[in-house]
Amino acid sequence: MIPLLVSAYTLTTCLGRGLSATLAGLRAGSSGLAPCAFETAVIDTWIGEVAAVDDQTLPATLARYDCRNNRLAQLGLETDGLAERVRAAAARYGRHRLGVFLGTSTGGILQAELAYRRRDPHGGALPDDFIYRNTHNPFSLAEFVSDFFDLEGPAMTVSTACSSSAKAFAAAARQLACGSIDAALVGGVDSLCLTTLYGFASLELTSSQPCRPYDTARNGISVAEGAAFALLERLPKNARPGSLLLLGYGESSDAYHMSSPHPQGLGARMAIEAALRSAGLRPLDIDYINLHGTATPSNDAAEGKAVAALFGERTPCSSTKGATGHTLGAAGAVEALICALALTHELLPGSPHTRTADPAIPIDYRLTPSAARVQRALSNSFGFGGSNCSLVFGISA
Repeated sequence: MIPLLVSAYTLTTCLGRGLSATLAGLRAGSSGLAPCAFETAVIDTWIGEVAAVDDQTLPATLARYDCRNNRLAQLGLETDGLAERVRAAAARYGRHRLGVFLGTSTGGILQAELAYRRRDPHGGALPDDFIYRNTHNPFSLAEFVSDFFDLEGPAMTVSTACSSSAKAFAAAARQLACGSIDAALVGGVDSLCLTTLYGFASLELTSSQPCRPYDTARNGISVAEGAAFALLERLPKNARPGSLLLLGYGESSDAYHMSSPHPQGLGARMAIEAALRSAGLRPLDIDYINLHGTATPSNDAAEGKAVAALFGERTPCSSTKGATGHTLGAAGAVEALICALALTHELLPGSPHTRTADPAIPIDYRLTPSAARVQRALSNSFGFGGSNCSLVFGISA
Protein backbone atom coordinates (compact mmCIF):
# COMPACT_ATOMS: atom_id res chain seq x y z
CA MET A 1 0.00 0.00 0.00
CA ILE A 2 1.01 3.64 -0.34
CA PRO A 3 1.99 4.86 3.16
CA LEU A 4 -0.50 7.07 4.96
CA LEU A 5 0.26 9.91 7.35
CA VAL A 6 -0.91 9.54 10.94
CA SER A 7 -1.22 13.28 11.48
CA ALA A 8 -2.71 13.23 15.00
CA TYR A 9 -3.59 10.63 17.60
CA THR A 10 -4.58 10.08 21.22
CA LEU A 11 -5.38 7.22 23.59
CA THR A 12 -6.94 6.87 27.01
CA THR A 13 -6.89 3.73 29.16
CA CYS A 14 -6.62 2.84 32.82
CA LEU A 15 -2.90 3.59 32.45
CA GLY A 16 -3.69 7.26 31.91
CA ARG A 17 -5.53 9.85 29.88
CA GLY A 18 -3.63 11.07 26.84
CA LEU A 19 -0.23 10.58 25.27
CA SER A 20 1.92 12.10 28.02
CA ALA A 21 0.36 10.01 30.79
CA THR A 22 0.52 6.86 28.67
CA LEU A 23 4.14 7.45 27.71
CA ALA A 24 5.12 8.08 31.33
CA GLY A 25 3.40 4.86 32.38
CA LEU A 26 5.08 2.83 29.65
CA ARG A 27 8.51 4.22 30.50
CA ALA A 28 8.02 3.46 34.18
CA GLY A 29 6.66 -0.02 33.53
CA SER A 30 3.47 0.92 35.39
CA SER A 31 0.06 -0.72 35.33
CA GLY A 32 -3.43 0.73 35.65
CA LEU A 33 -5.06 -2.55 36.65
CA ALA A 34 -6.94 -2.85 39.96
CA PRO A 35 -9.21 -5.37 41.72
CA CYS A 36 -12.68 -5.40 40.19
CA ALA A 37 -15.04 -2.90 41.82
CA PHE A 38 -17.15 -2.07 38.77
CA GLU A 39 -20.89 -1.58 39.10
CA THR A 40 -22.47 -4.60 40.87
CA ALA A 41 -19.91 -7.15 39.64
CA VAL A 42 -18.76 -9.65 42.27
CA ILE A 43 -15.89 -11.39 40.48
CA ASP A 44 -12.44 -12.27 41.76
CA THR A 45 -10.48 -10.58 39.00
CA TRP A 46 -8.55 -7.43 38.12
CA ILE A 47 -9.81 -4.92 35.57
CA GLY A 48 -8.77 -1.71 33.83
CA GLU A 49 -11.32 1.04 34.51
CA VAL A 50 -10.91 4.55 33.10
CA ALA A 51 -11.42 7.26 35.68
CA ALA A 52 -14.13 9.91 35.38
CA VAL A 53 -16.04 8.40 32.46
CA ASP A 54 -19.38 8.98 34.14
CA ASP A 55 -18.45 12.60 34.86
CA GLN A 56 -18.71 13.31 31.14
CA THR A 57 -21.79 15.14 29.89
CA LEU A 58 -22.66 14.87 26.22
CA PRO A 59 -23.81 18.02 24.40
CA ALA A 60 -27.56 18.57 24.77
CA THR A 61 -28.04 18.09 21.03
CA LEU A 62 -26.46 14.63 21.31
CA ALA A 63 -28.13 13.52 24.56
CA ARG A 64 -29.86 10.67 22.72
CA TYR A 65 -26.44 8.95 22.49
CA ASP A 66 -25.82 9.02 26.23
CA CYS A 67 -24.21 5.80 27.43
CA ARG A 68 -20.88 4.82 29.00
CA ASN A 69 -19.32 3.93 25.65
CA ASN A 70 -20.09 7.27 24.02
CA ARG A 71 -19.07 9.18 27.14
CA LEU A 72 -15.73 7.36 26.98
CA ALA A 73 -15.51 8.23 23.27
CA GLN A 74 -16.03 11.92 24.03
CA LEU A 75 -13.44 11.77 26.81
CA GLY A 76 -10.93 10.38 24.32
CA LEU A 77 -11.78 12.77 21.52
CA GLU A 78 -11.29 15.79 23.76
CA THR A 79 -7.75 14.76 24.70
CA ASP A 80 -4.43 15.83 23.16
CA GLY A 81 -6.16 18.40 20.97
CA LEU A 82 -7.50 15.70 18.66
CA ALA A 83 -10.97 17.23 18.29
CA GLU A 84 -9.45 20.47 17.02
CA ARG A 85 -7.33 18.57 14.50
CA VAL A 86 -10.37 16.67 13.22
CA ARG A 87 -12.39 19.87 12.84
CA ALA A 88 -9.50 21.48 10.98
CA ALA A 89 -9.31 18.49 8.61
CA ALA A 90 -13.07 18.67 8.00
CA ALA A 91 -12.75 22.36 7.13
CA ARG A 92 -9.80 21.64 4.85
CA TYR A 93 -11.25 18.70 2.93
CA GLY A 94 -14.99 19.17 3.39
CA ARG A 95 -17.30 17.45 5.86
CA HIS A 96 -18.32 14.86 3.27
CA ARG A 97 -14.68 13.89 2.54
CA LEU A 98 -13.73 12.85 6.07
CA GLY A 99 -14.73 9.29 6.98
CA VAL A 100 -15.21 7.69 10.39
CA PHE A 101 -14.04 4.10 10.91
CA LEU A 102 -14.21 2.81 14.46
CA GLY A 103 -14.15 -0.52 16.24
CA THR A 104 -16.04 -1.75 19.29
CA SER A 105 -17.25 -5.04 20.70
CA THR A 106 -19.32 -4.15 23.77
CA GLY A 107 -20.63 -0.81 22.52
CA GLY A 108 -23.37 0.45 24.83
CA ILE A 109 -24.34 -2.90 26.35
CA LEU A 110 -24.19 -1.42 29.86
CA GLN A 111 -27.05 0.93 28.95
CA ALA A 112 -29.20 -2.08 28.05
CA GLU A 113 -28.21 -3.80 31.30
CA LEU A 114 -29.30 -0.75 33.27
CA ALA A 115 -32.56 -0.57 31.31
CA TYR A 116 -33.38 -4.21 32.06
CA ARG A 117 -33.27 -3.41 35.76
CA ARG A 118 -36.11 -0.94 35.16
CA ARG A 119 -38.38 -3.19 33.12
CA ASP A 120 -42.11 -2.95 33.68
CA PRO A 121 -42.78 -5.41 36.53
CA HIS A 122 -45.93 -6.69 34.86
CA GLY A 123 -45.36 -6.78 31.12
CA GLY A 124 -41.56 -6.69 31.12
CA ALA A 125 -41.36 -3.74 28.73
CA LEU A 126 -38.15 -1.75 28.71
CA PRO A 127 -38.33 1.90 29.84
CA ASP A 128 -39.25 4.46 27.22
CA ASP A 129 -35.99 6.37 27.69
CA PHE A 130 -33.91 3.40 26.53
CA ILE A 131 -33.02 3.91 22.86
CA TYR A 132 -31.32 0.82 21.42
CA ARG A 133 -30.18 2.46 18.20
CA ASN A 134 -28.32 5.30 19.88
CA THR A 135 -26.74 3.32 22.74
CA HIS A 136 -26.53 -0.49 22.62
CA ASN A 137 -26.30 -0.70 18.82
CA PRO A 138 -22.62 -1.00 17.76
CA PHE A 139 -23.15 1.64 15.05
CA SER A 140 -24.04 4.13 17.79
CA LEU A 141 -20.32 4.78 18.26
CA ALA A 142 -19.61 5.80 14.66
CA GLU A 143 -22.88 7.71 14.38
CA PHE A 144 -22.20 9.61 17.62
CA VAL A 145 -18.66 10.55 16.56
CA SER A 146 -19.87 11.67 13.11
CA ASP A 147 -22.58 13.81 14.68
CA PHE A 148 -20.15 15.13 17.30
CA PHE A 149 -18.07 16.62 14.46
CA ASP A 150 -21.04 17.27 12.13
CA LEU A 151 -19.46 15.08 9.45
CA GLU A 152 -21.20 13.81 6.32
CA GLY A 153 -18.65 11.29 5.03
CA PRO A 154 -18.92 7.49 5.21
CA ALA A 155 -19.14 6.11 8.74
CA MET A 156 -18.86 2.53 9.92
CA THR A 157 -18.37 0.50 13.06
CA VAL A 158 -16.31 -2.68 12.82
CA SER A 159 -17.23 -5.31 15.40
CA THR A 160 -15.01 -8.37 15.02
CA ALA A 161 -14.16 -8.91 18.69
CA CYS A 162 -10.57 -8.04 19.62
CA SER A 163 -9.44 -7.22 16.07
CA SER A 164 -12.20 -4.60 15.59
CA SER A 165 -10.28 -1.34 15.82
CA ALA A 166 -7.19 -2.69 14.05
CA LYS A 167 -9.45 -3.59 11.12
CA ALA A 168 -10.82 -0.04 11.25
CA PHE A 169 -7.37 1.18 10.13
CA ALA A 170 -7.47 -1.27 7.21
CA ALA A 171 -11.00 -0.26 6.20
CA ALA A 172 -10.03 3.41 6.20
CA ALA A 173 -6.88 2.75 4.19
CA ARG A 174 -8.94 1.06 1.48
CA GLN A 175 -11.34 3.99 1.25
CA LEU A 176 -8.45 6.46 1.00
CA ALA A 177 -6.89 4.31 -1.72
CA CYS A 178 -10.06 4.23 -3.81
CA GLY A 179 -10.59 7.98 -3.47
CA SER A 180 -13.95 8.06 -1.69
CA ILE A 181 -12.47 10.18 1.12
CA ASP A 182 -9.46 12.44 1.74
CA ALA A 183 -9.00 11.79 5.46
CA ALA A 184 -10.26 9.35 8.05
CA LEU A 185 -10.83 9.35 11.78
CA VAL A 186 -10.00 5.82 12.87
CA GLY A 187 -9.81 4.05 16.20
CA GLY A 188 -11.86 2.19 18.75
CA VAL A 189 -13.79 2.48 21.99
CA ASP A 190 -14.89 -0.26 24.35
CA SER A 191 -16.35 0.24 27.81
CA LEU A 192 -16.84 -2.04 30.75
CA CYS A 193 -20.14 -3.84 31.24
CA LEU A 194 -21.40 -6.76 33.28
CA THR A 195 -22.00 -8.94 30.22
CA THR A 196 -18.31 -8.85 29.35
CA LEU A 197 -17.06 -9.36 32.89
CA TYR A 198 -19.35 -12.27 33.68
CA GLY A 199 -19.07 -13.66 30.15
CA PHE A 200 -15.30 -14.01 30.22
CA ALA A 201 -15.48 -15.32 33.77
CA SER A 202 -17.95 -18.00 32.68
CA LEU A 203 -15.47 -19.07 29.99
CA GLU A 204 -12.83 -19.36 32.76
CA LEU A 205 -10.69 -16.83 30.88
CA THR A 206 -10.28 -14.20 33.61
CA SER A 207 -7.41 -14.20 36.08
CA SER A 208 -7.72 -13.58 39.82
CA GLN A 209 -4.48 -11.59 39.53
CA PRO A 210 -3.29 -8.86 37.15
CA CYS A 211 -2.82 -10.53 33.76
CA ARG A 212 0.69 -11.84 32.97
CA PRO A 213 1.12 -12.16 29.20
CA TYR A 214 3.58 -14.79 28.02
CA ASP A 215 4.41 -15.79 31.62
CA THR A 216 4.99 -19.42 32.44
CA ALA A 217 2.15 -19.10 34.97
CA ARG A 218 -0.25 -17.01 32.87
CA ASN A 219 -3.83 -17.92 33.61
CA GLY A 220 -6.21 -15.39 32.13
CA ILE A 221 -7.09 -11.89 31.00
CA SER A 222 -7.80 -8.62 32.78
CA VAL A 223 -10.85 -7.07 31.10
CA ALA A 224 -10.51 -3.33 30.53
CA GLU A 225 -11.87 -0.33 28.67
CA GLY A 226 -10.25 2.34 26.54
CA ALA A 227 -10.56 4.86 23.73
CA ALA A 228 -8.00 5.45 20.98
CA PHE A 229 -8.25 7.63 17.88
CA ALA A 230 -6.00 8.64 14.98
CA LEU A 231 -6.37 10.91 11.98
CA LEU A 232 -5.20 9.35 8.71
CA GLU A 233 -4.37 11.45 5.65
CA ARG A 234 -2.52 10.94 2.39
CA LEU A 235 1.18 11.56 2.75
CA PRO A 236 2.08 15.01 1.38
CA LYS A 237 5.13 15.39 -0.83
CA ASN A 238 6.72 17.74 1.67
CA ALA A 239 6.15 15.49 4.71
CA ARG A 240 8.59 16.24 7.49
CA PRO A 241 11.24 13.62 8.35
CA GLY A 242 10.15 11.67 11.39
CA SER A 243 6.46 11.71 10.43
CA LEU A 244 4.41 8.78 11.72
CA LEU A 245 3.17 6.50 8.93
CA LEU A 246 0.80 3.58 8.50
CA LEU A 247 2.87 1.37 6.21
CA GLY A 248 0.74 -1.73 5.80
CA TYR A 249 -2.05 -3.95 7.07
CA GLY A 250 -2.88 -7.62 6.87
CA GLU A 251 -6.11 -9.46 7.65
CA SER A 252 -7.07 -13.10 7.85
CA SER A 253 -9.91 -15.29 9.10
CA ASP A 254 -8.96 -18.84 9.98
CA ALA A 255 -12.40 -19.60 11.55
CA TYR A 256 -10.76 -22.41 13.51
CA HIS A 257 -12.98 -22.15 16.59
CA MET A 258 -15.51 -19.75 18.08
CA SER A 259 -13.29 -18.76 21.00
CA SER A 260 -9.91 -20.49 20.56
CA PRO A 261 -7.13 -19.65 18.08
CA HIS A 262 -5.65 -22.12 15.64
CA PRO A 263 -3.15 -24.03 17.84
CA GLN A 264 -0.30 -23.44 15.37
CA GLY A 265 -1.16 -19.76 14.95
CA LEU A 266 -2.14 -20.21 11.30
CA GLY A 267 -4.45 -17.19 11.12
CA ALA A 268 -2.01 -15.02 13.06
CA ARG A 269 0.83 -15.90 10.73
CA MET A 270 -1.30 -15.19 7.64
CA ALA A 271 -2.21 -11.74 8.96
CA ILE A 272 1.40 -10.88 9.83
CA GLU A 273 2.68 -12.04 6.45
CA ALA A 274 -0.03 -10.04 4.65
CA ALA A 275 0.88 -6.91 6.65
CA LEU A 276 4.55 -7.28 5.75
CA ARG A 277 3.68 -7.75 2.07
CA SER A 278 1.44 -4.70 2.17
CA ALA A 279 4.29 -2.64 3.65
CA GLY A 280 6.90 -4.12 1.29
CA LEU A 281 8.98 -5.28 4.25
CA ARG A 282 10.65 -8.43 5.51
CA PRO A 283 10.57 -9.76 9.08
CA LEU A 284 14.09 -8.48 9.73
CA ASP A 285 12.90 -4.92 8.96
CA ILE A 286 10.68 -4.86 12.07
CA ASP A 287 12.24 -3.35 15.20
CA TYR A 288 9.42 -4.04 17.69
CA ILE A 289 6.29 -6.19 17.88
CA ASN A 290 3.38 -5.34 20.13
CA LEU A 291 1.90 -8.79 20.65
CA HIS A 292 -1.79 -9.48 21.08
CA GLY A 293 -0.69 -11.31 24.25
CA THR A 294 -3.94 -11.80 26.18
CA ALA A 295 -2.28 -13.91 28.93
CA THR A 296 -4.40 -17.01 28.31
CA PRO A 297 -2.36 -20.19 27.81
CA SER A 298 -3.69 -21.03 24.34
CA ASN A 299 -3.70 -17.53 22.84
CA ASP A 300 -0.14 -16.67 23.81
CA ALA A 301 1.14 -20.08 22.73
CA ALA A 302 -0.53 -19.83 19.30
CA GLU A 303 0.62 -16.28 18.61
CA GLY A 304 4.08 -17.15 19.91
CA LYS A 305 4.40 -19.98 17.39
CA ALA A 306 3.51 -17.66 14.52
CA VAL A 307 5.93 -14.94 15.66
CA ALA A 308 8.73 -17.40 16.37
CA ALA A 309 8.34 -18.97 12.92
CA LEU A 310 8.64 -15.61 11.17
CA PHE A 311 10.94 -13.56 13.41
CA GLY A 312 12.80 -16.07 15.54
CA GLU A 313 14.43 -14.47 18.58
CA ARG A 314 15.88 -11.42 16.82
CA THR A 315 12.94 -8.99 17.17
CA PRO A 316 12.02 -7.42 20.54
CA CYS A 317 8.42 -8.19 21.54
CA SER A 318 6.08 -7.44 24.40
CA SER A 319 2.40 -7.38 25.27
CA THR A 320 1.30 -4.18 27.00
CA LYS A 321 -1.95 -5.65 28.30
CA GLY A 322 -0.34 -5.93 31.73
CA ALA A 323 -0.33 -2.12 31.67
CA THR A 324 -3.70 -1.37 30.09
CA GLY A 325 -5.66 -4.59 30.46
CA HIS A 326 -7.44 -6.12 27.48
CA THR A 327 -9.55 -3.32 26.02
CA LEU A 328 -11.29 -5.79 23.68
CA GLY A 329 -12.68 -3.97 20.63
CA ALA A 330 -10.46 -0.96 21.36
CA ALA A 331 -7.29 -3.07 21.80
CA GLY A 332 -6.20 -2.86 18.16
CA ALA A 333 -6.21 0.94 18.18
CA VAL A 334 -4.82 1.26 21.71
CA GLU A 335 -1.86 -0.98 20.92
CA ALA A 336 -1.31 0.52 17.47
CA LEU A 337 -0.88 3.88 19.15
CA ILE A 338 1.39 2.42 21.80
CA CYS A 339 3.51 1.40 18.80
CA ALA A 340 3.29 5.03 17.65
CA LEU A 341 4.72 6.16 20.99
CA ALA A 342 7.48 3.55 20.71
CA LEU A 343 8.39 4.88 17.27
CA THR A 344 8.31 8.56 18.13
CA HIS A 345 9.97 8.33 21.56
CA GLU A 346 12.60 5.60 21.03
CA LEU A 347 10.99 3.16 23.45
CA LEU A 348 10.70 -0.59 23.72
CA PRO A 349 7.72 -1.14 26.07
CA GLY A 350 7.91 -3.84 28.70
CA SER A 351 5.32 -6.23 30.09
CA PRO A 352 4.15 -5.25 33.59
CA HIS A 353 3.28 -8.18 35.90
CA THR A 354 4.98 -10.77 33.68
CA ARG A 355 7.73 -12.27 35.81
CA THR A 356 9.13 -15.24 33.89
CA ALA A 357 8.78 -15.36 30.12
CA ASP A 358 7.63 -18.79 28.91
CA PRO A 359 10.77 -20.61 27.68
CA ALA A 360 8.58 -22.78 25.44
CA ILE A 361 7.93 -19.71 23.26
CA PRO A 362 11.27 -18.88 21.58
CA ILE A 363 10.91 -15.12 20.98
CA ASP A 364 12.72 -12.05 22.34
CA TYR A 365 10.11 -11.18 24.96
CA ARG A 366 10.88 -8.02 26.96
CA LEU A 367 9.79 -7.78 30.58
CA THR A 368 11.00 -4.25 31.28
CA PRO A 369 10.97 -1.07 29.17
CA SER A 370 14.15 0.22 27.60
CA ALA A 371 15.32 2.97 25.28
CA ALA A 372 15.98 1.95 21.69
CA ARG A 373 15.66 3.37 18.20
CA VAL A 374 12.49 1.96 16.66
CA GLN A 375 11.96 2.65 12.95
CA ARG A 376 9.22 0.12 12.16
CA ALA A 377 6.77 -1.62 14.46
CA LEU A 378 4.17 -4.37 14.06
CA SER A 379 0.96 -4.50 16.09
CA ASN A 380 -1.04 -7.74 16.33
CA SER A 381 -4.76 -8.03 17.11
CA PHE A 382 -6.48 -11.42 17.02
CA GLY A 383 -10.15 -11.89 17.85
CA PHE A 384 -12.68 -14.59 18.66
CA GLY A 385 -13.78 -16.62 15.66
CA GLY A 386 -10.35 -16.34 14.04
CA SER A 387 -10.63 -12.70 12.93
CA ASN A 388 -7.06 -11.44 12.74
CA CYS A 389 -5.39 -8.16 11.83
CA SER A 390 -1.79 -6.92 11.91
CA LEU A 391 -0.67 -3.35 11.29
CA VAL A 392 2.76 -1.99 10.39
CA PHE A 393 3.81 1.53 11.38
CA GLY A 394 7.01 3.43 10.65
CA ILE A 395 8.81 6.74 10.70
CA SER A 396 9.51 8.66 7.50
CA ALA A 397 13.15 9.28 6.54
